[in-house]
Amino acid sequence: MLKKTILAALAVFMVWSALDFVIHGLILKSTYEATAQLWRPMTEMKMGVMHVAVLIAAVAFVSLYARLVAKRGVGTGLQYGLWFGLATGVSMGYGTYSVMPIPYHMALTWFLGSLVQGAVGGAITGGIVRD
Repeated sequence: MLKKTILAALAVFMVWSALDFVIHGLILKSTYEATAQLWRPMTEMKMGVMHVAVLIAAVAFVSLYARLVAKRGVGTGLQYGLWFGLATGVSMGYGTYSVMPIPYHMALTWFLGSLVQGAVGGAITGGIVRD
């Protein structure tokens, strides 16, 4: 089970990293540029810290599933991921929107992106860590 958990965590990390690039580097690129005053300049970004944060999140996501979900499979993983994505997406998108002057488009994209990342991560986890 440990090997499956590690494999799933690495797979989720890689997919989430790729989706982060699509969401933040492509879809929201112009929005980040238009709100540059809110963010660190690219030369000051802590990308190593960001990668470690995504890795820890992937490990926690998969470990919670592996340790706490009794009936495992792709369908269960997808449901788990959707609930996770809903919780993190509301917090990230709309929680941030409530306290920072970000455009609504950014909040919505963060929310939907988190929902997609959760669903995909859950399906991957359910496919690898299963009964």
